[in-house]
Amino acid sequence: MEAMWLLCVALAVLAWGFLWVWDSSERMKSREQGGRLGAESRTLLVIAHPDDEAMFFAPTVLGLARLRHWVYLLCFSAGNYYNQGETRKKELLQSCDVLGIPLSSVMIIDNRDFPDDPGMQWDTEHVARVLLQHIEVNGINLKDRANSRL
Repeated sequence: MEAMWLLCVALAVLAWGFLWVWDSSERMKSREQGGRLGAESRTLLVIAHPDDEAMFFAPTVLGLARLRHWVYLLCFSAGNYYNQGETRKKELLQSCDVLGIPLSSVMIIDNRDFPDDPGMQWDTEHVARVLLQHIEVNGINLKDRANSRL
C-alpha cells in the first residue's frame, strides 16, 4: 500500500513539473509574439458613434494593448442624436483613456455628412474615402496577418 501511495505522489510531482515547464514555455512564446507584433503593428478601430468602443470592442482593445499594438480609433459621428454630442465626445475620450488608446490617436468626425440619425443612410463612397485617408495618414498596415507568419 505504501508503494502505491509513493507511486501516486511521484506521478503527481512529475505531472506538476511537466505542466509548470509547459506553461512557462507558452508564456515565453506569448511574450515573444507580443514583442514582435507591438513594435510595428497599428490597429484601427472604426466605430459609428461614441460608446461602441466600450459596448462592442473593449475586450479586443484591451487584448491589443496587452500585445503592444498601437490602437487608433476613428468615430464617424459625435453621437448628437439627442443633442448630447459634446457630452458623448467627452465620454468617448474618457473611455479611450481607460482602454489605453492614446487621445492623440482618437479622431471624432463631427460633420453633417455623418449624422447620428437612424433614419439617415451615410454615403458609402464618402465613408470609404474618409476611412482610406485616415488609414494612409496614420500608416495603418492592411496586410492580411491571417495568411502570414509572425
